[in-house]
Amino acid sequence: MGLFLLSLCLLILGYFTYGVLVEKVFVIKPEHKTPAITYADGVDYMPLSPVRVFLIQFLNIAGLGPVFGAILGALYGPVCLLWIVFGSIFAGGVHDYLSGMISMSYRGRTLSDFVEVFLGHKFCIAFLSLLVILLLIVGSIFAKTPAMMLSNLIGMDFMWWLLLIFGYYFLATILPIDKIVGHLYPFFAATLLIATVLLLGALFVGGYDFYPDLHTFNQNPNGKPIFPLMFITIACGALSGFHATQSPMMARCLTNEKYGRPIFYGAMILEGVVALIWATLSIAYFHGTTGLNEALGSTGNAGKVVSVISEGLLGSWGKILTVTAIVLLAITSGDTALRSARLSLADFFKIRQQKLSNRLILSVIIFASAMGLALIDLNKIWLYFGWTNQMLATIMLWIGALYLKHKHHFYQMAMVPAMFMTAVCGTYFGYSDLMLRQDLTTSVWIGLGITCVVTIIFFIYTSKYHHHS
Repeated sequence: MGLFLLSLCLLILGYFTYGVLVEKVFVIKPEHKTPAITYADGVDYMPLSPVRVFLIQFLNIAGLGPVFGAILGALYGPVCLLWIVFGSIFAGGVHDYLSGMISMSYRGRTLSDFVEVFLGHKFCIAFLSLLVILLLIVGSIFAKTPAMMLSNLIGMDFMWWLLLIFGYYFLATILPIDKIVGHLYPFFAATLLIATVLLLGALFVGGYDFYPDLHTFNQNPNGKPIFPLMFITIACGALSGFHATQSPMMARCLTNEKYGRPIFYGAMILEGVVALIWATLSIAYFHGTTGLNEALGSTGNAGKVVSVISEGLLGSWGKILTVTAIVLLAITSGDTALRSARLSLADFFKIRQQKLSNRLILSVIIFASAMGLALIDLNKIWLYFGWTNQMLATIMLWIGALYLKHKHHFYQMAMVPAMFMTAVCGTYFGYSDLMLRQDLTTSVWIGLGITCVVTIIFFIYTSKYHHHS
């Protein structure tokens, strides 16, 4: 219990110390008019209260990640807390803050659009293509998953649930941000937080040993190495590239740059808290990683673990509350992914979104693609998502370092986590069965080699780089 409380305190302390430093390094200008005011269009650029924006941002970036990812990451034992805590403070928080604040500095542009600003048009085309495909896959998976869960829970046919969820997605994508998203998301976020706090309280009351074994560093029952696998497994809750597709949406709704730290950095810290709790629940409830591994089964079914923990700690009503929260998390990840796809395409092709007809044209293309993907087996493609997601985060951190170096600010704040994640992604590329299938030592050298090359390119590029907007 002491380790849990220490981890929680460190996350909170990180917000009030390193979060303040990040804000000072970026140099905010509270007197500047934000894109929400300057480019207000009544659809995507719209001033909202900071509390609403915070809750929407939290739910946008959370999704299933800080629950399912933390459960799977908990297989490594309490060592996963190190990544959740320090990853959230020094990597995830920096990543989310920079992706939101750089977007505000560039008229609320989406990630692919300011990739073009920093890395050029050709790189942007390739990046946008990959990004839209990933967002479509996320939208499809996060329509199928809750449809299956609701079909099992309530009994209505899976296809009907899938059609209903896609119908909701379509409305959430084309309607102004203050309608469905602005009204419902704060309540959805509250549902997740209430369920998580109740489960933690039940764990305290039940007298569980939070971390039964603190002497073994790597407790993975299958002998999997911590590096690089744990850093790919736990994304949301520590660092996730998906967040860089979400922060620009809220950058279009902020009325003052001073809200950037609580909303972008603060929401990431809160997500870290949620991941910390779910990792702890997973280890404590099953009395260690061996029991957790058995509960996950051969398929690694984290949804089953959520159901078992919820019913075991809170009873049947608690199970319903928690499963409802998980379904809402999946759905809100899907609709914001598809909304982000619309905004990314609109920015690239310079299609103004005030007209409903313009939004409909893009949305019909996006939804036809997403629904088509939902009808095929994406399991093999999804296996690559964790690595690609962290590659997105790595690219965003390098862009943040580019931005700060040009401004003659403390660019190492973004460069150091960017280098670390380059090594993680490079090592995973060498080690994973999905890719080169090398032994761990060889894979680490591959990762370090790629990191050295990318870092050298960074310094060569920044020595010649002339900033343009």
